[in-house]
Amino acid sequence: MTRARIRLLKAATFAACCLPLARIAWDAFTGGLGANPIEAVLNRLGFWTLTLLTLSLVPTPAHDLLGLAWPVRVRRMLGLFTFAYATLHLCWYVGVDQFFDLHVLAKDVLKRKFMAVGFVGWLLLVPLAVTSTDRWVRRLGYARWKRLHRLVYAVAALGVVHFVWRVKADALRPYVFAAILAALLGARAAARLRAQVSRAGAPRPRSSPGRTASGGIPRRPAPRRRGCRRRGPPRARARGWRRGAGRRAGPTGTPSRP
Repeated sequence: MTRARIRLLKAATFAACCLPLARIAWDAFTGGLGANPIEAVLNRLGFWTLTLLTLSLVPTPAHDLLGLAWPVRVRRMLGLFTFAYATLHLCWYVGVDQFFDLHVLAKDVLKRKFMAVGFVGWLLLVPLAVTSTDRWVRRLGYARWKRLHRLVYAVAALGVVHFVWRVKADALRPYVFAAILAALLGARAAARLRAQVSRAGAPRPRSSPGRTASGGIPRRPAPRRRGCRRRGPPRARARGWRRGAGRRAGPTGTPSRP
């Protein structure tokens, strides 16, 4: 993709992620939030948090299985918007619904299981949002950064459990999210399995001439001198050392023993 298309894709994704907030603001202005607007806003923020979180899991299997590269361009933006909506969801509950009553908040977290699960999921999102920049990738190293960001699957599972335990009416929606999450996890597992099989079936590189199988360059054997096992010093050789015998020749030309 060209830079212009990438910028256009990111701008469209940014605008699409802001549309739910604009719709909430418009409904609040026109009175379209129903009889309990506080709960309506809370439910909408939670729904879009889980929706964006699910969408942020799509680019990796889409790239690995289908070869689509453009969803990867907006994966970080989807993750950051997920954290933004989750934070708004939490702040709306703490500030608007409970009026910062810490006693009631602690009681809800300890008494209601879906509250504890949702809070743990938000806590796991914090390090993922903080370390989403390229600087943190270089600082942690790509391998450790990748292992850290696999926590997003745990966050998604906690979000689905939070939704299942929280919903009172229309219980079908959380199970739809659970089915989509299971499909994405299965696609990710299939992509990893296919990569392992392709690596195992790939032919091993043959060692080139002059190199060992491990890739190193072997030492060349020392050149062997022909006909000369031992040579004496220059002066001794001039006095009668015969080349190749290593002994001094006598007056008749026969070698004499030392």
